[in-house]
Amino acid sequence: MKITILTDNKKSWAVPVAKKLRTLLSSRHNVRHVYKKNNLTTGDIAIFLSCEQLIPSHLLAKNKNNLVVHESALPKGKGWSPLTWQILEGKNRIPVTLFEAVEKVDAGNIYRQDFLEFSGHELLDEIHKKSAEKIIEMVLWFVASAKKIKGRRQTGKESFYPRRRPPDSEIDPRKSIVALFNNFRVADNERYPIFFKHRGKKYILKIYKDDTENDG
Repeated sequence: MKITILTDNKKSWAVPVAKKLRTLLSSRHNVRHVYKKNNLTTGDIAIFLSCEQLIPSHLLAKNKNNLVVHESALPKGKGWSPLTWQILEGKNRIPVTLFEAVEKVDAGNIYRQDFLEFSGHELLDEIHKKSAEKIIEMVLWFVASAKKIKGRRQTGKESFYPRRRPPDSEIDPRKSIVALFNNFRVADNERYPIFFKHRGKKYILKIYKDDTENDG
């Protein structure tokens, strides 16, 4: 099969996921990894990983299937950064949906749903690692059985998460670290670090796990 993987932000955490998928699929398929939606070509499957731009219908029409993996129980949790928002809600069992991309946001037929399981101590790199493993698992499953898989329409009430912005990383310094721990878990230390304002100044906080310490 002819497969194209799109990541439209070269700085995205999903770029290494795309590269690994390309390596895993290339032994049996013709696989390309592109960074611009206009570089999509005619083929069998397009895979969109953490894309920030909507794909118009004339580009979706270039492939028989257009796959997206979204960390929510669609139609609930459409929109931006669903994994981050749900961790901030205190959830550690996060639903994941593999579905067909259509021009309307997160509205296509569902092929498979599963879960990500967290313990509650994972920081962003670990969260992304688990998400990457699930994405790869679901995409490989689809590619292996594409001709047999039937999608189902989304049913139920939909909801949307807003796009996260740098101001979303601001915390209230009057709250305890324990109360704010999930904010720290999903913070990007380099791009969107946690910060607070106090006495007219802005202060930046970064968090790292000391893996030399035992859990006990």
